[in-house]
Amino acid sequence: MDINEVDILLVEDNPTDAELTTRALKRKNLVNNMVWVKDGAEALDFLFATGDYAERNPEEVPKLILLDLRMPKVDGMEVLHRIKAEKTTKKIPVVVLTSSQEDRDIVESYKLGVNSYVSKPVEFDEFIDAVSTLGLYWMLINKPP
Repeated sequence: MDINEVDILLVEDNPTDAELTTRALKRKNLVNNMVWVKDGAEALDFLFATGDYAERNPEEVPKLILLDLRMPKVDGMEVLHRIKAEKTTKKIPVVVLTSSQEDRDIVESYKLGVNSYVSKPVEFDEFIDAVSTLGLYWMLINKPP
C-alpha cells in the first residue's frame, strides 16, 4: 500500500480494539487503505510527515481519522487539537472512538472540532455494528468538502 493513499487512519493503542475495528471495516470492504498507528505521537508523525513518516507527503491526508482518547505519549485530545489547528488537516473528518463516556470528554471533543463522538460498545457484536456503520457513513455516504 502506498503510505500516501490512506483512506482511514486508525489511532488506537489497544491491539484488541484495533483488531476489532479492522475486522468490522473488512466486513464492509472499507479497510483496503487503512493505517493503524499505536499512539498519539505516531499519529502526529504520520499526519505531519515527521519522524518515521518523514518521507510521506503531508498534503496527502486520510479521508477519515478514527481516534481513541486515552493513549500514551500524546493523548487523543492533543491530537485532535493539532489536527483541527492545521490548514492541511482541519477538514479531515475525525471520529472519536473511545471507551470514555465522560461528559467533559464529549464537550471538549466537540469544542475542538470533532465530527462525531462514539463510545465503544462493550459487547462484541455491538462494537462490530457500530464501527461498520461509522465506516459506511463516513467513507460512502458523507460528502466531504
